Amino acid sequence: MNTRQLALLSLLAALCVGIQVSPRPPNLEFTSLISFTVGAVFGVWAGAFLGGMTMFINGFLSPWGFAGLVMPFQMMGMAIIGIAGGIYKKSLRGNNVSCRLISIEVAVLGAFLTLIYDIITNAGLALLFKLDLTFVLIMGVWFTVMHVGFDTALFGLSFVSVLKIMERLYGGKSVCNLEKERF
Repeated sequence: MNTRQLALLSLLAALCVGIQVSPRPPNLEFTSLISFTVGAVFGVWAGAFLGGMTMFINGFLSPWGFAGLVMPFQMMGMAIIGIAGGIYKKSLRGNNVSCRLISIEVAVLGAFLTLIYDIITNAGLALLFKLDLTFVLIMGVWFTVMHVGFDTALFGLSFVSVLKIMERLYGGKSVCNLEKERF
């Protein structure tokens, strides 16, 4: 990894942590998008590491309090999102795909991954405190709906632009051409 790549990755890690620890409504976060995009630009391991470490640091500094025993489940869920970004980008290699199509695909993927993240963290909570999983999922349904809805919109509206910015800074090859398309 060269200095430019390391600097960009460090900046994105700081951005993720800064956003995570700033006061905001619960489950409205940008870490999922950034972890997914880092996975797409730098690869699955970088995306997984950024997502997992951000949730580790967030577990101690969150304005919502110490994450405690649920932290490993949060780390695993966010690492999965980073891995998915790397896998998704690899699936686009060599294809000249429409930016519009990528936005739609990533919005659906963002919704699915956010749902998986919420299921993992809720299942971890149920397991740790010996609660009924159905009860925990029902109690968290409003937070899950809010989280999935926000991430769906965020991924669909932002991923292509954020990816293009990161690729310009990193020097990667773009998967679509925004200038040729009008939304």
